[in-house]
Amino acid sequence: MIHLRSIVPDGRTEEVLAGLTGHPGVTNVIVLPGAARDPAGDVVLCDVAREAADGVIEDLKRFGLAAHGSITMDQVELTISEAAEEAERRAPGHGDDAVIWDHLRRELLESTRLTWTFLAFLTLATMLAGIAALLDSPILIVGAMVLGPEFGPIATISYGLLFRRWHEIGRAAGTLVVGFALAVAVTFVCTWAGELLGIVDVARLPEERPLTGFVYTPDRWSFIVAVLAGAAGVLSLTSDKSSTLVGVFISVTTVPAAGNLAVALALGHLSEVRGSILQLLINVLGMVVAGVVTLLVQWCGTRLILKRTAPGSRGG
Repeated sequence: MIHLRSIVPDGRTEEVLAGLTGHPGVTNVIVLPGAARDPAGDVVLCDVAREAADGVIEDLKRFGLAAHGSITMDQVELTISEAAEEAERRAPGHGDDAVIWDHLRRELLESTRLTWTFLAFLTLATMLAGIAALLDSPILIVGAMVLGPEFGPIATISYGLLFRRWHEIGRAAGTLVVGFALAVAVTFVCTWAGELLGIVDVARLPEERPLTGFVYTPDRWSFIVAVLAGAAGVLSLTSDKSSTLVGVFISVTTVPAAGNLAVALALGHLSEVRGSILQLLINVLGMVVAGVVTLLVQWCGTRLILKRTAPGSRGG
């Protein structure tokens, strides 16, 4: 269940209540007349089945609450109520499949902020991937994938392409470019300094690496894996019960390729430089394409469910 708290401007409360009480997925409606001070108005509380939450939020926005009031959403961990169970049964669809689009957009926008935390995680992940290249260690590749925070901006690009939000695409692309440029530069300097001090030996990056060579040798499987990973990553962002680890593992070979790129540049392995850049671009492209398609399917599913959720339909 989702808990919604709305501040309703004076004169709109009755029509908002009519819309809420007529919705099959809404229950536990509470009105606190005149409780809100800034912005002023009545406070309306209700519990909503997750699969109905997006439609209810859209209705509240049409009543003008986004511009002249407030809409706040909280995830309810536990509800002991037969009325809530009945609302979940009445609401079309299933909560695990539901997408709350305003919430998704807010999460994606937060993930595209070029913060020091984002840069630190991406740099540390790239450096770890560079060490993985030197040691031919698939375990360190997995560690770099876990640390990499770049899927958020990639998913934002997919979202922006689907809904034609060009400004958000530019912001996400800028975050990716700056983040990877800094991460590669720091890893390059550290590798170069390590070689200068005798810590890193050129021979430690052999021409053939059976365990991690895939990060600089893209093939048809690279794009296929990126597409599957991109779809899984988007589902992890939109699903209510998807494991958090799904989202953090969707680096595929973006961060590993960036780490290999930095080390190969520092050690003069130009053939691996070209392969790493190509692998990075293929994976970003594959994940963006998969993200657009996955979000489109989910958007169409949401629209179909909303058509089945007619206000005033209380029948189960």
